[in-house]
Amino acid sequence: MNNQREVPVYLFTGFLEAGKTKFIQETLEDKRFCNGERTLLLVCEEGEEEYEPDQFADRSVMIRTLSSPEEMTVENLSRMLIQTGAERVVIEYNGMWLLDLLYSAMPEGWMVYQEFLFADATTFLSYNANMRQLVYDKLKSCELVVFNRFRPDMDKMAFHKIVRGASRRSDIAYEYAGGKVEYDDIQDPLPFDLEAPVVEIGDDDFAVWYRDMSEEPKKYEGKTVRFRCRALQRKKLPPHTFVVGRHVMTCCVEDIQFAGLVCQKDDVSDIVDDSWMTLTAEIHFKFSRAYGKKGPVLTYLSHEPCEAPEQAVATFY
Repeated sequence: MNNQREVPVYLFTGFLEAGKTKFIQETLEDKRFCNGERTLLLVCEEGEEEYEPDQFADRSVMIRTLSSPEEMTVENLSRMLIQTGAERVVIEYNGMWLLDLLYSAMPEGWMVYQEFLFADATTFLSYNANMRQLVYDKLKSCELVVFNRFRPDMDKMAFHKIVRGASRRSDIAYEYAGGKVEYDDIQDPLPFDLEAPVVEIGDDDFAVWYRDMSEEPKKYEGKTVRFRCRALQRKKLPPHTFVVGRHVMTCCVEDIQFAGLVCQKDDVSDIVDDSWMTLTAEIHFKFSRAYGKKGPVLTYLSHEPCEAPEQAVATFY
């Protein structure tokens, strides 16, 4: 039996001067949050604004600093937790460090309970244009994105599209000077009709469809779909099986991966390896030896050979 104590982690990400320190300071001044529970505040970057521990609601908060990514290790984090006797952890994360660094260093029992991203609206679009991988890294798993210093003349759609390119689940808030906050209410209808007898997946919509099917498989069970894809024959696949899919770029060129799906067909002898086709198939979620687990399995209905799309690599935006 595993008796490892669970340690809640509250993770705040964003780039310098994005408002993380101010928000965490206000949170720890709130007696509803800071109520005597011993808290390790782990600071991974130093901005212009500093913490004021004497303003915290009580003395239960202990601050520790990591000044370089090399210090982010299981041993260091475990030692800090033991030394402080903390029951939970609040992390102000360095925006220039990838989150995998943190996740690989979290001791056993540490669980991210909430993850928030703070971004300066006046610099966010520039960060996204020049450091897309770092921006996507912080967007992909956060529950809430707060764009502070937002102005009425800014186009919400530009920010909305970037967030939705990484996650369809994150809430988005726009904070104006003076403290006024507006929550994003832009609707994101799927770019295909799920109620159609045959769901037509456009070439530009493959990445959105693939991710949505992964996140909400139940709504695709039993659906018939048609889409353009590459077909691959592999010797290691189970009998009567081939793979279809497309390369997908999530955030940058270095991040391109093949998004593949298992397709079952009674006779695969007419499937040309590494060819493009327009496939019509029915989706069922079940165990497949090709995955080694339960996943989307396509039942072949028909196909027609075709040319590759003009943009062979699918994207989210």
